[in-house]
Amino acid sequence: MKTAALLALGSALLAGCATQPLTTEDAVHYAAAVAPDVWSDTYILDVVATGRQNGRVFLNSQEDYRDPHTLTIEILPSALPAFKQMYGQDADATFKGHRITVLGEARRVTIWYLNQKGERTDKFYYQTHIVVSDPDQIKIES
Repeated sequence: MKTAALLALGSALLAGCATQPLTTEDAVHYAAAVAPDVWSDTYILDVVATGRQNGRVFLNSQEDYRDPHTLTIEILPSALPAFKQMYGQDADATFKGHRITVLGEARRVTIWYLNQKGERTDKFYYQTHIVVSDPDQIKIES
């Protein structure tokens, strides 16, 4: 079944213009179809919300990062100083409200709910992430 999904995705790409960045919807769809593998490509999204956790910056395509249609760009802590040097401000401030293209691997990530003690429960949902470790992976569209 996974092979059939990959062939269908490949055919869809060949039918369209493969040089165009993939949309947020494409990223979410393709990442789910090939999970637990990744879909490497260039993606385009509007950054409508940002967040921070554990030293990482998150750029989200939807206001609600839990929405299953959200594409989240996860910028690693090690890359943040290079973003600040390149843009003169933090990555979240730089990209919020802008359309960006991102080169990377869309991956479906399992997010587990925690109980009040901070222990993992049996409930979860999926997010689609692209991890960014280098400022050259992101470009603001004009």
